[in-house]
Amino acid sequence: MSKISAFVLIALVLATSVMFAPSAFAEEGEGGSFMESILNDGGWIGWVIILLSIVTLALIIQFAVNIRAAKICPPELIDEVEALLEEDEYQEALELCESEPNFVTRSLAAGLPRLGEGYPKVKEAMENAAGIEAVKLQQTVSWMLFLSNVAPLLGLFGTVSGMITAFNVIVTMGAKVTPAHLAGGISAALVTTFLGLLVAIPAVTAYQFFRNRATRISIHFAEVLEEMTERFRNR
Repeated sequence: MSKISAFVLIALVLATSVMFAPSAFAEEGEGGSFMESILNDGGWIGWVIILLSIVTLALIIQFAVNIRAAKICPPELIDEVEALLEEDEYQEALELCESEPNFVTRSLAAGLPRLGEGYPKVKEAMENAAGIEAVKLQQTVSWMLFLSNVAPLLGLFGTVSGMITAFNVIVTMGAKVTPAHLAGGISAALVTTFLGLLVAIPAVTAYQFFRNRATRISIHFAEVLEEMTERFRNR
């Protein structure tokens, strides 16, 4: 996890500071800590969003570690496959690709069995397989987009629920209603909105970052495969 991006570490520090700040947003003795307000007023919607924040953090760490070219397909494996291809040991290269499945080896494994059909068929098979691998990589990253969309919607749901609660209090109590009576519903509305944004902002930022990284990795491996297939042009 030494490769975790700087923005991830900054996000962790900021999130920890905000979530556990003792009384930056509330006077001591009146509303307790900000964290206590979130836990008390957010209700079950708040707990669901907090759970989503944990999932988001776990995905950010996982993507930072795993969505790297060297992790997806180690350079030494590419060198080993290329060495076998240079020696025209195509069957051994195919067996190695099948035993070490990843972006590059799956694409090669799709083309090597078609060597007898000519270079165009080999190239087409590899390009199709590489396209599928690129889509898989983007689909993996898209989970972050899903979280960035769901979290604010849950926050909005909590906002509406809290406002409904506040208006019901007004209907029930009529002229006797005081700001203290409305505080519970309004607080729930604001807390869930805050939590939804707290998850959505880093999630959508992380999605853009890792989507761009996945695109760069796909382009890099496409170039690697292009170099590998060139050796079959005159075969």
